[in-house]
Amino acid sequence: MPAFHVAIRLARKADAAAIAAMSRDFVETGLGWRYSAARICRLIDDRDHVCLAACDPTGELQGFAVMQFGDTHGHLVLLCVQPRHRRRGIGRALIDWLQASARVAGLDSLHLELRADNAGARDFYRRLGFNDTVLVPGYYAQAVAAQRMVLALRTAPSA
Repeated sequence: MPAFHVAIRLARKADAAAIAAMSRDFVETGLGWRYSAARICRLIDDRDHVCLAACDPTGELQGFAVMQFGDTHGHLVLLCVQPRHRRRGIGRALIDWLQASARVAGLDSLHLELRADNAGARDFYRRLGFNDTVLVPGYYAQAVAAQRMVLALRTAPSA
């Protein structure tokens, strides 16, 4: 596949509608729409969250990520890449940006949930070093199970 270049930047309120539409169409499919443009705007403004936009050279949104930064760990709230642009390194670039920021912030780990029936996403996160933790039945809309995963950023000190 030919090289595909995107710029990773902080999301802006002007990106909220496109981010919300991608979430609705590609992440929340069949679950109801929770991440509206208004909610995305609130996350962009929230100092405990980082919202990233991956844009092509024309400025078109190709992917996004939202992560909450806590005191000891980060929680990946949303990650999505336009289906026609998957497998081009965009998702990895978003995670790499967040992981580097989490390390600078001194976080111990990154956590996430994904639809348990999404084998492609699970494989993607495993390739990035995430490990399965627990399966949560009915996590999404009391209908779809979630697989929780974690990525350790620091190793435990040796005894």
